[in-house]
Amino acid sequence: MTLQASASISWVNTVLAAAQRQGVALEFLLAQAGIPAHELNAERWPIDYITRLWCAAVRCTQDAGFGLKVGASVGPASFNVVSFLLQSAPTLREAFALVQQCQSLISDGGRFQTITGAGSCWVIYHPNQGELAFSPHQIEAVLAAVVVFTRWITGTSLRPLAVQFNHARLGPLAGYREVFRCPVAFEQAFSGVRVSNELLDAPLPQADAQLAQVLHEHARERLTALSARTALGPALRTWIAGQLQAHLPTRAHAARALGLTERTLARHLQAQGLSFSGLLDDTRREIALQALAQTQRSLAEIGQSLGYAEPSVFNRAVRRWTGSTPGTWRLAQQVRQQ
Repeated sequence: MTLQASASISWVNTVLAAAQRQGVALEFLLAQAGIPAHELNAERWPIDYITRLWCAAVRCTQDAGFGLKVGASVGPASFNVVSFLLQSAPTLREAFALVQQCQSLISDGGRFQTITGAGSCWVIYHPNQGELAFSPHQIEAVLAAVVVFTRWITGTSLRPLAVQFNHARLGPLAGYREVFRCPVAFEQAFSGVRVSNELLDAPLPQADAQLAQVLHEHARERLTALSARTALGPALRTWIAGQLQAHLPTRAHAARALGLTERTLARHLQAQGLSFSGLLDDTRREIALQALAQTQRSLAEIGQSLGYAEPSVFNRAVRRWTGSTPGTWRLAQQVRQQ
């Protein structure tokens, strides 16, 4: 079992807010993504959750520029402590170096690379997707966020020298020009932003060495805590979903897959306020509701694929999750999508 990448809830909330501004109800969006509403209480989401959220948001808004709008809407709250750490850096170049060090506090669903040339520097984004392929809107949001946030910390109307994507253009070219204010190319070898060395090395207006030291220490503590948690919950959810295709997994199976004793696994889960039975129920709920809303598979087939021996047991589970029978809940979703 491998531990899946995850994203902070602050970045999740940025995406949710952008969809809500376009009139998409929060509950409806989560249902379309197949994500239980209680996941909004989590500190981080598995990267496949947020990919599903992106796909559902684009589908619901029917907006080819959705990713650009998400990236253009970022502010300090989008990046937690990293926002203020970057603002206190002495130069933009140092700020980009800090992003590389602290990226996982925002999301470890990708990494940044800087390539310095004679007069400019490329800031390249490499996605680290999970089981699901990233939506290109996610990539556009990241690069738009880089540019918009850079304007925020420099206090300027910064214009990159160039921006490029390795995917095809999604929307009107005018939308890209409005956000980036520079030439934009598509279907290139990598996705990135090119910035002049002069701008990268100019002093930042709010640089504060003493504050930067305090914030850096806080960021290191957060990184240590994040590493210690090892995203056990998201990893187990992903593993459970894969195991359900063959058999109903147990805590003993999960412990063996992780190379732990069952008691040790139970202790780690308890320390994070989790239980294996709760994760199993959450995963079955997520898969069941997604199948009911987005496929025409029979109720018996869905229940059997999730390890429910009898249709009546599956029916009771769906009623517990939704307050409705599987058939009633499915019909309600179909009506909402019309």
